[in-house]
Amino acid sequence: MSGRTRVALCAYAATMLAACALLPLVQPVTWIIQAALLLAVQSGVGALARRVPLARPLTVAAQAVTALLILTVVFARGQALGGIVPGPEAVEHFGAMLRAGADDIGQYSIPAPTTASIRLMLFGGVLLVGLLVDALAVTFRSAAPAGLPLLALYSVAAGISQSGAAWLWFVLAASGYLLLLLAESKDRLSQWGRVFGSPRGSGAGGPASGGGGPSAPVRTGRRIGVVALGFALVVPAALPAMDTGLLGGAGRGAGPGGGGGTISAVNPLVSLQNSLTQSDDREVLRYRTNAVDTDGMYLRIVSLDRFDGTAWKSSERRITDVPKELPRPQGLGSDVGTTQVRTNISAAGWYAQNWLPLPYPATKVDIRGRWRFEPAGRTLVGDRGQTTRGAEYGVDSLVVQPTAAQLASAPQPSAALLREYTEVPGSLPGVVKSTADQVTKGATNDYQRAVKLQDWFASEGGFTYDTQVQSGTGTAAIARFLKQKQGFCVHFAFTMAAMARTLHIPARVAVGFTPGTAQPDGTMSVGLRDAHAWPELYFEGVGWTRFEPTPTRGSVPSYTQPDSSSDGPASPAQPDSTSSAAPETAPSATSACPPQVHKLSGCGAVAQGGGVPPADGGTDPGTVVGVGLAALLVLLLLLLPLLWRTRARARRLGSGGRTPADAGERTLSAWREITDSAWDYGVRPDDSLTPRKSADRIVRTGALTGPAADAVHRAARAVEQVLYAPRAGEVSGLTDDVVLVRAGLRAGAGRAARVRAVLAPRSSVRVVWEASRRRERAAERWARRRAGLNRWVADLRPSRQRG
Repeated sequence: MSGRTRVALCAYAATMLAACALLPLVQPVTWIIQAALLLAVQSGVGALARRVPLARPLTVAAQAVTALLILTVVFARGQALGGIVPGPEAVEHFGAMLRAGADDIGQYSIPAPTTASIRLMLFGGVLLVGLLVDALAVTFRSAAPAGLPLLALYSVAAGISQSGAAWLWFVLAASGYLLLLLAESKDRLSQWGRVFGSPRGSGAGGPASGGGGPSAPVRTGRRIGVVALGFALVVPAALPAMDTGLLGGAGRGAGPGGGGGTISAVNPLVSLQNSLTQSDDREVLRYRTNAVDTDGMYLRIVSLDRFDGTAWKSSERRITDVPKELPRPQGLGSDVGTTQVRTNISAAGWYAQNWLPLPYPATKVDIRGRWRFEPAGRTLVGDRGQTTRGAEYGVDSLVVQPTAAQLASAPQPSAALLREYTEVPGSLPGVVKSTADQVTKGATNDYQRAVKLQDWFASEGGFTYDTQVQSGTGTAAIARFLKQKQGFCVHFAFTMAAMARTLHIPARVAVGFTPGTAQPDGTMSVGLRDAHAWPELYFEGVGWTRFEPTPTRGSVPSYTQPDSSSDGPASPAQPDSTSSAAPETAPSATSACPPQVHKLSGCGAVAQGGGVPPADGGTDPGTVVGVGLAALLVLLLLLLPLLWRTRARARRLGSGGRTPADAGERTLSAWREITDSAWDYGVRPDDSLTPRKSADRIVRTGALTGPAADAVHRAARAVEQVLYAPRAGEVSGLTDDVVLVRAGLRAGAGRAARVRAVLAPRSSVRVVWEASRRRERAAERWARRRAGLNRWVADLRPSRQRG
């Protein structure tokens, strides 16, 4: 098998190993077998084109055309000319499929079904990455840059995947890349020889002479690759989690229609603080309700029930079609007083998000469009691009009115519910638990503990409401909030929920809107500044119960107040069938839309589904120092070839002694620097050539002219004198000749070649040779010493026997 064939097979394997990172994203996983077959056809065409041989650009073009024809046959045969050639109809069909695929990616959860549109994007992506890797590593013989498309493929998959085996996909992708590098290195090293060494045969410029050839550097390269892979796996595990970046969230949206699928919502608080600080309180919703008291009409969007130490998020949940009658709320007993109310809601034309604001708990939702139901959180989410933009819908909901006695006597929840909703991360500071114990001291049941927590935040603890403080939802932000006692609803809700969990009270956080402001026409107007977050605590027999720890915001539930009545609920009001008035859709003349808000959420769209959680600014100095040191270490590793090359040049061009005996060594050092400089710019060394022939080759391949060419020939003549003359004479000006040669090589090279010659010089492989040579010398010395010790022991034994 030729070296180029080996590299082509490794390029194919590296692409498929990196594509394995996509396996957790879709089901079934059999699509990867089809992708492997299609990529094999594309790679085979490239191998045939190189054997013809075709020019490099023509080889890449042939592979690209092959990929297009393959995709046409698989996905657009009916629209293609003759079933193969893509015409205008096929191009239009591909465009429609790509748009549908983009919608599917935005809406389906992980794992998504392998629809035709998603398969087109998967196959197209694998073929594109495979084409780039094959072109760079095989056609253009430069395997190192091929890591960029492989990294892009892995990064996209890892950024949106929630797979618990993410380390496995990284190992596979990294192993494929290392395999490709080693294959290319073996191919190149098999063609390299040793440059002229010192006359005494101790040249440090190449591997040790003998039959080993380049095998020692290859073995050393493999060991370096394994060590680097180990560091890449261990170092990230030791660094702090940074999973709240651009790709840190999971996929969002609904599964396929027909009663299946899952939903995995990320933190919807991307614009909450921005909404609360808007100069113009734009109207988001308007509703009309027959509820007697609207103080408790919180419009709930989604609940966040998972706290990983970085942010509160929604767990992955199973979704279904929206039933005609929603199931009875979890944990709500028949002895708890309830009042059923009707609410008609209209959303503004500019307000577009995936989650549907609803009174909690809703029992029936009348709405048109593609909406799905998530039972655990009792939320509705849009399917396949469905949003709240201009939506008009009616909701039947319950006003739950438990008494203090019912909450105080609530039995213990099930073990499964306790386990899920009282989990706290190991990174949660101890001050959270100790403060919760101190605040609730003297309470005899969970209800009293919950009320004490609420009152402490709302009035007794000295907290102030401030939307200008630094945001954050992680453990460090909670500890900072408890110390500074300043924040807005996010801090109050998240901290109370975390403290409740440390007391073994099931807790989660709800996000939505407070009831809004009453209008003269009897409707309620909800604006951007009504965006809110609040904790919900679970009591068996009552269900998920709202608490309000944020001072000056919302309303304190009656069942948490000292004068809470134990009487039954009020008589239900008659529903009003009148539709809500349509809200304003155009901003007022003074409305302002900061660019950063417009970019994130369409000018203040609150609780945008799929948003990124606010960055936790509570990182301690130790973490910052650790990350800085890690970044410095990575930078140092990347600069090692440059540093070694600079040190080697300085050593070769140094004094090196000034006696006549040192003249030969100085001349050979200057020659090594010239040949290595030419090597850095793409002129490979060839030890089968004489110094004069090598000089001609450097001048010709490096396009040297004038003084630079003369300098190479002068250095070659000096080397011939050292190697072949009885006595090596002193040759002056070799250092200046090296400078002339390097300047000439740089002037004749392109920008990319110049950058590579500085940052990733090819001659830096000598450090591997040197390490291998030293290791072999050390092994030889140890073998000689061990043999001598064995002989000494053998000689000593007869002496003892004679004694």
